[in-house]
Amino acid sequence: MSTPAIEILGLTKDYPVGFWRKRMVRSLDNLTFQVEEGEVFGFLGPNGAGKTTTMKLLMGLIYPTSGTARVRGRSIDDIQMHREIGYLPEQPYFYDYLTARELLDYYARFSDYSAAERRERVTRFLGRVGLADAGDVQLRKFSKGMLQRAGIAQAILHDPKVIFMDEPMSGLDPVGRREVRDIIHEMKQQGRTVFFSTHILSDAEMLCDRVAVLAGGKLQGVGAPNEIVSIEVHAMEILFEAHEGRPLPAGLASHATQIGGRTRVEVPESDLYQALHELRNCEARILSVSPVRPTLEDYFLRLIGREKANSHAVEVNSR
Repeated sequence: MSTPAIEILGLTKDYPVGFWRKRMVRSLDNLTFQVEEGEVFGFLGPNGAGKTTTMKLLMGLIYPTSGTARVRGRSIDDIQMHREIGYLPEQPYFYDYLTARELLDYYARFSDYSAAERRERVTRFLGRVGLADAGDVQLRKFSKGMLQRAGIAQAILHDPKVIFMDEPMSGLDPVGRREVRDIIHEMKQQGRTVFFSTHILSDAEMLCDRVAVLAGGKLQGVGAPNEIVSIEVHAMEILFEAHEGRPLPAGLASHATQIGGRTRVEVPESDLYQALHELRNCEARILSVSPVRPTLEDYFLRLIGREKANSHAVEVNSR
């Protein structure tokens, strides 16, 4: 049996709070799961769920209260582990008077590349993240999206086996998001493991083999994105163009929404075929029929509500 790329074993992190720092708040509670070699793995959760805390623990930037983790068989306490990983923090900060080329050359020196190897790698990776024409521009003149691309380039510059990315799509326009997705797909095809956090479901659905969902510092589930979030269908959405001389049936008209020259209506799944039959009788032109599934925000709000209810129950019982 192969060794998991990432193995998290009971990771727990408590922080002291208050003026005297005597009260402890649990940010991460007994987190346990593993990521297989070659997976693109999404770490999902609302703001404050504990995603960044987990990333910092795995990087060795902070230390766990209890529990541990291993990356490619090496403990996170083993400094040699860092040779095989790349890391993009959520809000990377770089020396802003350096150019992108100088920044990447600086990071390449940590991997003992020769001057010729550094030049080749820096040029190649600037191109991979869409900064080929901006390599000699100072970082202080970069937009947030351009800084994010430079951060991705430094994370993958040394060809790591495992890449950690904290909100890698943050601040990117649609073209930039597509470029990042292409980079992640390319790394997967090369057999690398990509572990990234996000709160955007569409990114997880397009990229991830599996995801873990975190809320309130606790693991809520691990599985394929559709198993975790998209399994429940709320209703069916019908998008159509109504015929000018044929009014809609009252039952559909009362639930219809105009979008430009089109009309949108949601019906229960069991009523779909009856609704389509009524629309055909009205000579409406059906444009699309699609399931309405809960959004990631809905899912997170439900999880947060459950956590608050559990916390309230604990407080009541402790009185």
